[in-house]
This record gives sequence, structure tokens and C-alpha cells, in this order.
Amino acid sequence: MSFPLLTATAALPAIGAVATAAVPAARRTAAKWLALAFSLGTLVLAGIALVRFEPGGSRYQLTESHAWIKDFGVRYELGVDGIGLALMALTALLIPFVILAGWHDADPLETNSSRWRPTQGFFALILMVEAMVVLSFVATDVFLFYILFEAMLIPMYFLIGGFGDRAHAGSDENAAAQRSYAAVKFLLYNLVGGLIMLAAVIGLYVVTGTFSLSEIAAARADGSLSMATSTERWLFLGFFFAFAVKAPLWPLHTWLPNAMGEATTPVAVLITAVVDKVGTFAMLRFCLQLFPEASKWATPVVLVLALISIIYGALLAVGQRDIKRLIAYASISHFGFIILGIFAMTSQGQSGATLYMVNHGISTAALMLVAGFLITRRGSRLIADYGGVQKVAPVLAGTFLIGGLATLSLPGLAPFVSEFLVLVGAFAAYPAVGIIATTGIVLAAIYVLVLYQRTMTGPVKAEVQGMADLKVRELVVVVPLIALLIFLGVYPKPLTEIVNPAVQHTMSDVQKKDPQPEVEAAK
Repeated sequence: MSFPLLTATAALPAIGAVATAAVPAARRTAAKWLALAFSLGTLVLAGIALVRFEPGGSRYQLTESHAWIKDFGVRYELGVDGIGLALMALTALLIPFVILAGWHDADPLETNSSRWRPTQGFFALILMVEAMVVLSFVATDVFLFYILFEAMLIPMYFLIGGFGDRAHAGSDENAAAQRSYAAVKFLLYNLVGGLIMLAAVIGLYVVTGTFSLSEIAAARADGSLSMATSTERWLFLGFFFAFAVKAPLWPLHTWLPNAMGEATTPVAVLITAVVDKVGTFAMLRFCLQLFPEASKWATPVVLVLALISIIYGALLAVGQRDIKRLIAYASISHFGFIILGIFAMTSQGQSGATLYMVNHGISTAALMLVAGFLITRRGSRLIADYGGVQKVAPVLAGTFLIGGLATLSLPGLAPFVSEFLVLVGAFAAYPAVGIIATTGIVLAAIYVLVLYQRTMTGPVKAEVQGMADLKVRELVVVVPLIALLIFLGVYPKPLTEIVNPAVQHTMSDVQKKDPQPEVEAAK
């Protein structure tokens, strides 16, 4: 029996969470280093999976299958394709930076020793989220995926509600109330989506007699699976609704700005760069693979919702006064691009959507973490409280600019490649949709450049005068992310080689081919 690499990659952070939580209360620093060590170990295992994966091989590799709940046909079944592997690697890459960035976010408040922040619990919860997200990217049993899809809400709820942003304006009581509101809203939205998905999961089992993706695919291939059109469409809607909440897609997006605004900066990164990717990934893995006819049936409506997300999110980002909420609304716009690429039903669009998930995770992490370092120094999230930062902290301003330029998809940085592919795929299948989507690019340039201008340029405000530049720990967090943005922007081939075969399998599932360009005959 081969080494269960996928199980080990998910189990290591789970074990780390238990070990970190068990560290004695007085040894907070030891708990931090232990959590970091487990996250780095997970990154190593994810790297091994990348090396062992064969892009031209079978669809699902490194597979594991064990009986779990025999009476209900539930199996512990794992397998990774190029899309799941890329997102698993992204998760493993970002968590060490999240831990380093949040090194002091859960320390006791020195001004009030009675307000104890359980440092061990903070880092244990982050590792637990990592374990569940990694396992969700490799689960090929629908019921197993559902359990993980719902279970990750619990640690995220405590991370949002229990560890708030210390730069929150207003009284402590008001901050606690808003943090509690954001956590409950996050939980309720996602729980409602999950309950609707549960009904669809049960319905899928009634129709197919199994939860296994491989068995359903085999039954569909040999013609033994017969699913009525109306049944398939209802089941699709049940799955898609849950994924659209997590993604988040307009109009189910309203929990995201609250959650990101009230959470600590590392937790905000965890939400939008890691957890939300489970929603868009699941659209590719489950909606398109399990319900191909229904996916094509719903495409026109989904494309309209994606366009609204792109433009609505960007417009609200332009008008924001809060740095973190601006980045949150920008992410809503970016998720619109990802969903647009998925449902354009072209290989360029789906490859671009997958690359967008990875590149958005890196670029948003870079921008949000630098913004968090900036907010920690000034103690305010309001854009109006800054000015002239580049004169007193040039490295901070420079990294902030690169993160912002990546967010607006500047050529030469990684998000440009993915956004270009999404728009090419959309133009090829739906020219009008592609034209409207380009509005999001223009708006992105506005909100990013205005944000930089108002915070980093101009006269140095008195409150910014003594601001320190980035320290060694902060540079260790930011510099690798920026280097990766540049590398993947110049040379995306390592990522596309992994992703493209999986995209072709998905295109085959929905029985779609890329539209051929019309070429006029030479006269």
C-alpha cells in the first residue's frame, strides 16, 4: 500500500492544531513556532504532491479509497486533479505567511491584562481551517466533501468573532458588537447554503445510489445512469446556491465585507484567499461534472450574475473609505471574473478561472497583508487618515503599490495572465459578455490608483510622521509573495501545464468544444 500522501497533507495541520492548542498558556511564543513548523511541514508535503503529479496521467491521481459508512455508501475517497492540486498548493503556501503576519494578533492586550487573547487557540484554529480546506480540494466522495464544506465554518466563525481587528474605530463594546454581527452573518449565510446543498446531496444519492464521483462518472459513461432533466436542474441549483454563497456571488455576497472588515488581517486573507476558493473550485468539480446539462441550462443567468458581481463590486470599491472593505469589494469583483471564466464553457475561460483562483489568492494576500501592516502602525482603517506614507516608509509603500498593481492585473504580474484568458474565453463564446466585463478592468485601475494616491502620496500627515518601515518578519511575509507574482506573471507555464489537462476533462464532461474563429475566405 502506497503512502497516503493526500491524507498526510491534510492530517499534518490537524495534528498541529491539536498540538498547538495543548501548549501551556504561558508559552505563547512556543505555540507560534509550533504552528509555523506544522504549516511548513504541510507545505513540504504539498510540494511532494506537486512533484509526484503527472499532468498527462489519469484524471485523479494519488488516490485513496476506504469504506467509511457502509450502510449509506459513504467512502473516504480522495484523489487530486490539476485544479485541486493547484489550489491545495496555494493553501499550503499561504498559511505560513498568514501565521507569520498574525504573529502578535492574538497576544494579550498590554493595556488591559484582564482581556486575555488565547494565542494558542488562534493559531490552532488557523491550522484546523487549513486541514479542512486541503481535504476539500482532494475529496472525491460528495458526502465527504459536504462534511468538510460545512465543518470549516466552525473554526472560521471563532476566528472572526473571537479575534477582531484592533484598528477598529469606536468603543470596545461597539467593536465587539460589530465583530459578533459579522461572525453570525458569515455563519448564517453559509449554513443556509449548506442546508440547501445537503438536500441536493441526499437527492443525488437517491438518483445515483452512490456518493462517489468516479462511480457516477462511470455510470454516466456507460449509459446506466439516467437522470431526468428536471431532477438534474433542481440538484444543480441546490449545489450551486451553496457554492455561490461561499464564492461569493452577487447577491449572496453581503457577508464578505463585514467578515473581512471585522476580522484580523491574517484571518481576512484566510477568508478571501483560501476559504472562498472552495466555492469556485466546487463549481468546476461538482456542478459541471455531476450536472453537465443543467450547467449549460443555467449558464445565461450565471453569466449575468457574474457580470453584476464584476461591476457592482468594483463600483463599491471605488466609493469605499475603509481600506479593508475596499479590498473586500474588489475581491467580489474578482470572483465575478472567476465565475465568468468557469461558465463561459471554453478551455481558455476555465484555465483562466483556475489561474485566477491561484493568482487572486497570492495578489490579495500580498495587498491585504501589507495593508494590515500599515493599519497596525497607524491604528486606523480609514483612507482619509493617511497621506505621504511613501516618504517615511518607502519599502512599505513600494510593496503596497506592487500588490495594488497586481490587483488591477497589470501586464507582467500574475493576475494579468488569468484575467486575459478569462476575457478571451468569454469573448470567444459570448462577445457581449466579454465587452461588458472589461468595464471591471477600468474600475479596478480607478480604485487601486486612488487608494495608493490618497494613502501614500501627498503631504506627510502628522500622525504618519514617525511611521516605521517594514521589519524583517514583515518582509519575510511580503517579499516571497511579490516574487511569485512576478514569476508567474512572466512565466505561467508551470501552472498551466498542471491545470490544462484537468480543464480538458471538465470540457469533456459538459460536452463543449471551443468555438472556432470565423475566418473570411481570401478573395
